[in-house]
Amino acid sequence: MPFLWEMLYESLHVPDGQEPFARAIVREPQLAKYVEGWGREGDAGFLAVGPDGQPMGSITARFYAEGNKSYGYVGSDVPELGMALLPAHRGSGIGTALLARLVEELRGRSVKRVSLSVDPRNAAAMALYRRFGFGEVRKDGTSIVMVANLDA
Repeated sequence: MPFLWEMLYESLHVPDGQEPFARAIVREPQLAKYVEGWGREGDAGFLAVGPDGQPMGSITARFYAEGNKSYGYVGSDVPELGMALLPAHRGSGIGTALLARLVEELRGRSVKRVSLSVDPRNAAAMALYRRFGFGEVRKDGTSIVMVANLDA
């Protein structure tokens, strides 16, 4: 669980030249919902672990209800993806491997679509998500909500 909290913090994109968020931000209700109670029915996720046994990153998918919408919410039948890597492991293909594994898992569970919320200034993430078929469905403040169809 501590690593999932760390990954939630790492998932918050900070554009170059801007101050990072205070770590306590992940305990705010609109963000804490991504980790609190992890392991409930429908939750799916994976950790990337290095040869030394240390975790390098995580990917999760979680369903949210209409009354408890997440940033990338598009419907109660569509889980929202969350992914982050420790800075030292970005750009090494780990994110691609994690996303491929999660998509495989969700398809195995007969999930038809998956959503996410991403800062459009995070060029690496945007490119990765587009490679996996995510398309923009709306802009929401400084984020873009994207959805991928998994039954194709």
